[in-house]
Amino acid sequence: MDTVTVDLGERSYPILIGPGLLGRRGLLDPHLSGHQVLIVSNTTVAPLYLDATRALLDPERHHIETLILPDGESYKTLETVNRIYDALLEHHFDRRCTLIALGGGVIGDMVGFAAATYQRGVDFIQIPTTLLAQVDSSVGGKTGVNHPLGKNMIGAFHQPRCVIADTDTLNTLDDRQLSAGLAEVIKYGLIRDPEFFHWQERHIQALLARDTDALTHAIRRSCEDKAEIVAADEREAGVRALLNLGHTFGHAIETATGYRHWLHGEAVGTGMLIAADLSVRLGWLDPADYRRIETLIIEAGLPTRAPADLDPDRFLSLMARDKKVQHGKIRLILLKGIGQAVISDDYDPELLRETLEAHHALPEHSGLGI
Repeated sequence: MDTVTVDLGERSYPILIGPGLLGRRGLLDPHLSGHQVLIVSNTTVAPLYLDATRALLDPERHHIETLILPDGESYKTLETVNRIYDALLEHHFDRRCTLIALGGGVIGDMVGFAAATYQRGVDFIQIPTTLLAQVDSSVGGKTGVNHPLGKNMIGAFHQPRCVIADTDTLNTLDDRQLSAGLAEVIKYGLIRDPEFFHWQERHIQALLARDTDALTHAIRRSCEDKAEIVAADEREAGVRALLNLGHTFGHAIETATGYRHWLHGEAVGTGMLIAADLSVRLGWLDPADYRRIETLIIEAGLPTRAPADLDPDRFLSLMARDKKVQHGKIRLILLKGIGQAVISDDYDPELLRETLEAHHALPEHSGLGI
């Protein structure tokens, strides 16, 4: 088992990474302050891992309740979170209770938001079961839900007590979800870790083949990169914004498609390539580096074009609602090299429009454009 620590002083917490962690009874005990525990999962993950998660807890010491929610980004809403509040209140959970998020990023975000707001804040633990959640969304304390007009527009910062990333859970992940998780892995190489990006180029086939050593390394390195950034800038006042590479474009795609047709990682993968394209047009990124980025994104099985019905005007309109907009300007994360990301609103709007046109899917693409 590997351990990566998110250093936040008294609120520091470990990320535990390795196989078979859901079989280690007592692993959660140091991170539980009270005896009431609510495990929240979804209809896909619960049949696979709910029993193992319950077995981590001693029923004689803990009052354990479970809640199974529907699966999918379209359910990441206040209405669904209200079901978590209902369960907590119906079972008289107090301020010393702990919520456990068992699932991917959607479950983790909703359970974290419920924990941040129930009785003004209770503990929660992340047990991510997708690659995307293990390398990104379970770490750093961003929680929240979507709104029909914008992705993650309702939320709070609330750090977990610990993160348990059992790499065995990736064996039940479908290929599309695995590729979506690789988008966030690629992101770390692009924003700050060129050596990691080069490692990914050499090991992308091993990652796709679910090689245990390759996946463990990718998860650990991604978590190390994110932990350093979160420790330096917990609430995104500066450097943490670099973690949003591709996300302003990606969130617009997800919003336009009603959070139903594209996975978050797929939208981010396309968004990163759009950001790289604009960076080339600005003269900041070498075209050879763009080709390396494009090749890796394609090899990872990610789309490279926005949906056919998302024209540049609508794209720009949705981007204007992004959380990173300041004083009416869309702030983007762009690249000056692989491993060199910058935050900028100093770009030619016409070049942005040209970029969106270039990555607009052809009409015959009815689904994901590649």
